[in-house]
Amino acid sequence: MSATTTDVVIIGAGIVGLATARAIHAARPGTRVVVVDKEPTLARHQTGSNSGVIHSGLYYRPGSLKAALTVAGKIELERFCTEHGVAWERCGKVVVATRPSELDALATLAARAEANGVAAERIPLGRLRELEPHVDGIDALHVPGTGIVDYPAVCRALAAELTDAGHEVRLGTTVLGGDERRDGVTVHTDRGDIGSAVVVNCAGLQADRIAASWPGATTGVRIMPFRGEYHELVPGRRDLVRNLIYPVPDPRFPFLGVHFTRRVDGTVEAGPNAVPAFAREGYRWRDVDLRDAVEIVRARSSHVLARRYWRTGLGEIARSASRQAFVRALQRLVPDVRADDLRRAGAGVRAQAIDAAGNLLDDFAFAETPRALHVVNAPSPAATASLAIGRTIAARVTERLSA
Repeated sequence: MSATTTDVVIIGAGIVGLATARAIHAARPGTRVVVVDKEPTLARHQTGSNSGVIHSGLYYRPGSLKAALTVAGKIELERFCTEHGVAWERCGKVVVATRPSELDALATLAARAEANGVAAERIPLGRLRELEPHVDGIDALHVPGTGIVDYPAVCRALAAELTDAGHEVRLGTTVLGGDERRDGVTVHTDRGDIGSAVVVNCAGLQADRIAASWPGATTGVRIMPFRGEYHELVPGRRDLVRNLIYPVPDPRFPFLGVHFTRRVDGTVEAGPNAVPAFAREGYRWRDVDLRDAVEIVRARSSHVLARRYWRTGLGEIARSASRQAFVRALQRLVPDVRADDLRRAGAGVRAQAIDAAGNLLDDFAFAETPRALHVVNAPSPAATASLAIGRTIAARVTERLSA
């Protein structure tokens, strides 16, 4: 195993890592970048297992980094996809209130949309039925700018652009640790050491562990994995959904609730739920990693989280264990859907950051040392915002390279 020398090492070949490499190339031409990932393929985890939605910036607190990066990133992502021939579509979505208790939250979403510069309007029920004939509700918000895209294809286009420009994407390369000095860093991998001036940790589900092992980095957070399980409408029942149908989300919880999503390949997904996973890469109930499970059970923050959200958590677990419970949640939005209309699809695991007090972090979070930047929380919609996130990270990297 031989050593390599470069300017920047990026850990993680998901969409945030690849977008960061692209942004560094654009901001500082001539900088050499090596992207490493332990998986044999690009976008293996969160990027490749989400619902493929291009979010508009509707949900996020005005003035937050999340809101600003999502609104800017959406525009950049759409442009990138058009220029690179990646399949995408601006199809629009409806957020549907089905109970009077949800009307205040729907009004809050409309106000946030206006504050964030997102086109959205309350629509009468007649217009809702025109957009989605099978939906039932008492009020709705129409967001025409929401879209759908093939995110793994975005990553393939990003990687091709990087390699064409002379950068390197090393798959099947596991990071074992690192050392930091005043003049640079050494990243230790199972395929040899890589020396560089700066390292960027975009490792998603493993980001907190890499940050915790890095000299001088303190985060105060850890990743709590939540598995989201999807079902898919059988081909003969896809006409129940034209585009995207969402419930009004619970403002106390950073998940959007089970919803319907048409994908660019014409399939229609229903989900996801949000259940605790006992493996950071646990896509099934039987996937249990002893280290991950012990960490979750022992952590005080997990106990705080459980006490705070136990009722919500039981509901999510019930929808995971029972197809009928899952169907009942969907029927709030589309009463005509039946259990026989669904078949199991894939699952994803969300890297949800949680602080020591048991709070679920809902905005982007970083940990920094003089020669390293760790992205310890890149919550949904990080894929939508990826190109803007990449520019934000690249600005911090170029400061270090220029120092």
